[in-house]
Amino acid sequence: MKRALFIGRFQPFHNAHLIDVKKILGECDEIIIAIGSSNEKNTGENPFSYNERRRMIANTLKKSKIRNYKIYPVPDLYDDSKWIGYIKKNLPKFDHVYSGNKWTLKCFKKHDSGIKKIKLLKGISSTIVRDKIIKNNKWEKMVPKQVADYIRKIKGVERIQRIYRKS
Repeated sequence: MKRALFIGRFQPFHNAHLIDVKKILGECDEIIIAIGSSNEKNTGENPFSYNERRRMIANTLKKSKIRNYKIYPVPDLYDDSKWIGYIKKNLPKFDHVYSGNKWTLKCFKKHDSGIKKIKLLKGISSTIVRDKIIKNNKWEKMVPKQVADYIRKIKGVERIQRIYRKS
């Protein structure tokens, strides 16, 4: 059985992330979704808590009838070796690492093999989604419906706009 590690901050989980999960599961039997910066929340880059991001992902994957996944928190440790060590110690063993983040790929390349760069979709990223929210532009179509509904439920739009006004 092949197991993949898909690591990202998912601030928020968007349509490209869902496409990535489906592609990864086309290559592997199971996916470990590692939510990075799990210790961060209520900041411009990390407005949502680990539990909120976990809920966004779980709601979306349930609706998509995807069951062969597990979600784990991965905190920022500010030391590449300690960060990789934390992942290897606290998450199940995996065969491949998937990410679109250059820093993440570089960290794993130093310590591992089986690295697969995810092709980023032009015009969609969590940064773009947050920017659209800040500017009161249409953002809902960039995320799965379950994520948009959840963000509204937890007053995430207001939170992101409030954080932006303070910075």
